[in-house]
Amino acid sequence: MKRIGLLLLSCVIWHLPAWSLSAHQVQSMVTGDNDSRIEALQVALKDADEKTANFLKALADDEVMVSGSLVLVVKGGVAYDPVTGETKPMPSDLQGLTSNNRMRSEVDSALAALQLLSSDDAQRLTAAKALLLEPDVTKMPLLTKALATEQNEKVKEYLMLAKAAITIASTSTKERLEAATVLALSKTPNTLLLLNQQLSQEEDASVKAQLQASIKDIKASLVWGERIGTLFTGLSLGSILLLVALGLAITYGLMGVINMAHGELMMIGAYATYSVQVAFRTYWPSGFDYYLVAALPAAFLSAALVGAVLEKLILRHLYGRPLETLLATWGISLALMQGVRTLYGAQNVAVENPSWMSGGVELLSNLTLPWNRMMIILFAFFVLIFMALLISKTRLGLFVRGVTQNRPMASCMGINTARIDTYAFSLGSGIAGLAGCALSQVGNVGPDLGQGYIVDAFMVVVLGGVGQLMGTVYAALGLGVLNKLLEGLTGAVLAKIAVLILIIIFIQKRPQGLFALKGRSAEA
Repeated sequence: MKRIGLLLLSCVIWHLPAWSLSAHQVQSMVTGDNDSRIEALQVALKDADEKTANFLKALADDEVMVSGSLVLVVKGGVAYDPVTGETKPMPSDLQGLTSNNRMRSEVDSALAALQLLSSDDAQRLTAAKALLLEPDVTKMPLLTKALATEQNEKVKEYLMLAKAAITIASTSTKERLEAATVLALSKTPNTLLLLNQQLSQEEDASVKAQLQASIKDIKASLVWGERIGTLFTGLSLGSILLLVALGLAITYGLMGVINMAHGELMMIGAYATYSVQVAFRTYWPSGFDYYLVAALPAAFLSAALVGAVLEKLILRHLYGRPLETLLATWGISLALMQGVRTLYGAQNVAVENPSWMSGGVELLSNLTLPWNRMMIILFAFFVLIFMALLISKTRLGLFVRGVTQNRPMASCMGINTARIDTYAFSLGSGIAGLAGCALSQVGNVGPDLGQGYIVDAFMVVVLGGVGQLMGTVYAALGLGVLNKLLEGLTGAVLAKIAVLILIIIFIQKRPQGLFALKGRSAEA
């Protein structure tokens, strides 16, 4: 009775109703050279069950130990027979089993394939997709067994595709022909690659014709994903350019200040975001997902404060002197970069996305829209609406427009023009800080962060029309999409050159940009 009780207990522990794993298979998988062990592993997979999976899991976790011909699984200080599941006394000469990387890789692959027999639909679907991506003829018996019992139609569809991916290299012409037909249903780049590889070595004319038809069908399906992906990437780049250029639209478009340190104000916003992230991780790790909410005002205020100091101490004395302003702000940009290198180091720092901005939405097999990019697009338009309302509907916006159009008259009306200059420059600088916060979510943050965007930002403002917010929007999105379209045709470097040439030609024909100021300036 005691033996029966132990046996029942071990069966509960191993969750198995039958013993398909034999002692000979266990011995073969732990003794001999790697080739013989791997061959034994593949044989065991042909009639695998949960007990086989448990033993392979123990192999992967280094829980299998041997003593002569005795093989035991040791968990929590208790030894079990891998075949019967009975507890066993541990011999004094028990030693751990050593497996090299090749054997470990085979064990991991077998464990992944064994998920085809899982009771969980999601696990079986994941295993079927993995087998479709990496076809392995040794998994065919397990795949056939899974197909015979599968009830979920979606999982069954992927199992059939995985089987076709394996049999596409069969020696049977009939099997290759059927596989080529079935694989046309899998509209993925990996399947396209698999079919192209088979086409390059296929000799049978009928199979070759079917392969070509399947490839054509898959390409026709994938082309829409590529087009939408290019458009989304262009909009994403355009939204980043829009964020960068919005602040410059105030400092340069409205105030006429050529601010070469605008990129470094973005960098300050990005480092402020990094600092908030570090503070949350240190003092409130459980609230890490909310750090971006605190980082937005921190990025805005830090960049706005630096902008206010620069305007009061330096730029105020250089209004109306564009060359001196350009040189001064260029020197300021170098000083700001060196200051950041001193405080944070010369190496880039990583800013992590909150969990709600990680991952993406898979629309097609070759099209996944990342959440962080989508959030940046929405954020850019939120900032745009905020700026438009601020400039057109608020008292500060009225004063900024008044000082911009006719400074002497605005001063005669009692407006403190010096204070308005500070406010306007601080606002443009703060928006640059917000752009830096957004940029930190799509790449690393470093002292040279702003250098890659300052020229593009000036191009956006000039192309859209100086002082025109809607022009800035059209120019930013247009340049983003155009740049990505040309990249697909010419490459990144030539696309950049082509865009610059097109802008030069356009400005020559239309110097006022896309949207010219209507009417006459009061100072004309």
